[in-house]
Amino acid sequence: MFTQVKNTKVYEQIIEQFKTMIAEGTLKKGDKLPSERDLVEQLGVSRAAIREALSALQIIGLVEARQGEGNFIKENFEESLVDPFLLIFMLNGSNKEQILELRRVIEIETVALAAMKITEEEITELEQCLTSLNESEDEASKVKWDKSFHYNIAKASKNILIINMMNAVSSLMDSFISDARGSILMISDNRSILMKQHEAILQGLKDHNPNIAAEAMRQHLDLIQEYIVK
Repeated sequence: MFTQVKNTKVYEQIIEQFKTMIAEGTLKKGDKLPSERDLVEQLGVSRAAIREALSALQIIGLVEARQGEGNFIKENFEESLVDPFLLIFMLNGSNKEQILELRRVIEIETVALAAMKITEEEITELEQCLTSLNESEDEASKVKWDKSFHYNIAKASKNILIINMMNAVSSLMDSFISDARGSILMISDNRSILMKQHEAILQGLKDHNPNIAAEAMRQHLDLIQEYIVK
C-alpha cells in the first residue's frame, strides 16, 4: 500500500503519502489505518517518525485516534483546515484588510453559486437569521447571527470546499465582524443600511438571481471596507 521513504524530512513525506492516498481514494473516510508496527515495516522508517506524522495528521484534522481501536481517517473533514489556517494567520500577522480581501474572494462568488442552488428550507433559515439579528438587543448576539447569516449562505452553495473554507476562517470572522460592526455603527444611520444590505442579499437568493445576489454582497463588503480598512 505504502512506498518506502527517504531520510530527509521523513514525517513530511509520510504525511504527503497519506494526503495523496486520501485524494486518490485509496484511503476513504472512516478507514482504519495500519498499526504503527505495520506502518514502520511498509514505510521503512522509525516508529518515532510514524508517531510524529500521525500527530501532525491529527492536528491537521485528517486522522483521529480512537482509544483501544487505533487510528482512522476522519469521517468529517469540516474542521480540517481550521488550525493550520489560524496558525498561518498568527505567524504571518495577517491584517483586517487581508481578511476582507479573502471574504471578497469567497463570499461574492459563493452567494452567486448559492442563488442557483438554495432551497426554500435554506431561505427560511436565512430569514430566521436576519430576524434574530434585527431583534437581538446585545451586540454579541448580533455578531453571532450576522456570522450565521454569512455561513448559511456558504452552506447553501452545496460546495464542501467552500463550506470548509468558511469553517476555516470562522474564528477570524468572529473578531472581524465584531470590529466591522463597531466601526460602522458609530454612525447611527448605518444600522438601517446594514439591515437593508442583508435584506438585498437575501432577496437575490430568494429570486435565484446570482448577479443580483453577488452585487448586493459586493456592496455590503464595500461598506465594510469603507469603515474597517483605513
